[in-house]
Order: sequence, then C-alpha cells, then structure tokens
Amino acid sequence: MDDLLKLAADAGHDVSLAEEALEEGAHDSARDALDRALETLAALRERWPDMSPAERAVVGASAKAVRGRLDAAAARVPPRKALSEGTPEADPEQEADPETGEAPAAGTGG
Repeated sequence: MDDLLKLAADAGHDVSLAEEALEEGAHDSARDALDRALETLAALRERWPDMSPAERAVVGASAKAVRGRLDAAAARVPPRKALSEGTPEADPEQEADPETGEAPAAGTGG
C-alpha cells in the first residue's frame, strides 16, 4: 500500500505546486503541475481494480481530497488567450510561388 499512498502524495504535491504557481501568477507552471497530478491520479485509477477493500478505503479518501484541491486549483487557472484578436494578414513574400514569385490565386490554399 505504500506505493499507492506515495502516488496519492505525489499528486497532492503537484497540486500544491500548482497552487503556489497560481499565487505567483505563473499560470503555465500551474497548468503543467495540474497535468502531472491528473496523470498520477489516472495511474491510481488504473490500479484500483487490483486494490484490496482496505487499500481502496485509504487510497480512495486520499485521492478524493487531492482531486477536490485539483479541481479548485484548475478553476483558478485563466483560459489561454490569443495574442491578438485581429484577422491574420497574408504575407506576400511567404505566400509567393518560388518559381514565379507570384501569390497563389485566392482559395487555392497556397
């Protein structure tokens, strides 16, 4: 059971790192830590069928607490935004046909 509790503790540690990163405004670091925690919890879920009832009781309670913290932290992560809201402009040099130097006809996709 020690290895199962270690997995739950590892997930909890990653959630703690995410919470700290959110306090510092490091949203990408928080996302990374939350992703690692999700992967660790998934590893615990995969091992669930092989656990004894006693292991399930202990590990399940630990994992539930970690998942609650993970969900709360994830809700605090702002969504990613595009750097600009405008319509992309075509770059004539990049779109030019190497042989002719002309831009492709509209709708041909380059």
